[in-house]
Amino acid sequence: MKISKRDADLWFSFFAQLPPDEALLPRQQEIALATLTQIEDAVEHRAQALLERIPGLKTLAGCTYYVGDDARFPRGCRSCLTGTGLSAVRRTHTCNLRCPFCYNYGEMDRIAPVGEGYWEIGGTRFRVSDLPLLLSMPNRPTGISYVYLEPFMEIEVYGPVIRAFHEAGIHQHMYTNGTLANEDNLRELGRCGLDELRFNLGATDCSDEVIRNIALAKRFIPFVGVETPMTPSFYDAVLRKKDAVLDTGLDFINCAELHLNPNNLPNYMGENLYMCPQGYLSPVWSRELTLTLMRQAAEEGWSPVVHDCSNHTKFARDLHLRAREGGWFGASAYGSEFDSLPYEAFLPILRDETFAFLDEQPLPDGYRVGQIVL
Repeated sequence: MKISKRDADLWFSFFAQLPPDEALLPRQQEIALATLTQIEDAVEHRAQALLERIPGLKTLAGCTYYVGDDARFPRGCRSCLTGTGLSAVRRTHTCNLRCPFCYNYGEMDRIAPVGEGYWEIGGTRFRVSDLPLLLSMPNRPTGISYVYLEPFMEIEVYGPVIRAFHEAGIHQHMYTNGTLANEDNLRELGRCGLDELRFNLGATDCSDEVIRNIALAKRFIPFVGVETPMTPSFYDAVLRKKDAVLDTGLDFINCAELHLNPNNLPNYMGENLYMCPQGYLSPVWSRELTLTLMRQAAEEGWSPVVHDCSNHTKFARDLHLRAREGGWFGASAYGSEFDSLPYEAFLPILRDETFAFLDEQPLPDGYRVGQIVL
């Protein structure tokens, strides 16, 4: 069904007025899903045109795209995409910043703690004294990551855990907004064996302080880079401070396609949004800005790798992980983070005269506006 933008707008306007708990009828579901596909096809067409203009474009086992020196491609991403996935170690449930793109936006004061003295690994709580037992298991990961939320809020407690995984030969990377980093704690992370540190440079709009901390981190930690959801403000800030960022000697810039959930969606209502593929909900501009930056990096010969960490990359990651875990063919946990589709969020793109569907056809009888759709 190649629904037109006009018909899609009319139907989504109607769907947006329905009570949240009212399910669509089967033919209405067909209309909704056809609309999402029409939007996605047009977005993919635009992205493909941008990809074709990037010189020296590379791919990692067909899972993702990047430009730059293969040796600088983050090993944490290799583990995530072609190893055992994103094996998360959770400890810190607080943060000192409130970023509009954060998945926990608006609920920072309601996030449950892991528990004093405990670390959550694989959904199970462990003490440091339990790690030898855990690491004796045969399913040890290729890499782990420290997430949730800002580890530098209590970075002094991370040392024993980092040492344990380092001695076991497991690659470790950590995420931080960088505002609480300093020479002492960065040096200690290096001593403990942290392999890779990723700065969310967009959290501070590329502040000079965090840029200096990236350069400082390179003195103590083998791989240092940036990982930030791509937004217009981050894109503009990176270009404005390009020389300072590149002079830090960082290894990579991971440009994550911003995806939205019920927490952060209100901060981006009114933007052109799409779903990929019927899963993550994202602004159209996010990946397009990433691909534009990759083209500039390739043409200018930037030293760090610039990586397109897109929704497709997340989809590929989960397919690979489920296959390694022995899941059935095609098994994946990738999917929408909304209990019901936020139809009103798609009205701006359906009403944008500059955004066109690739092919439009009249709706079949029984699906047209004004007809009863069963």
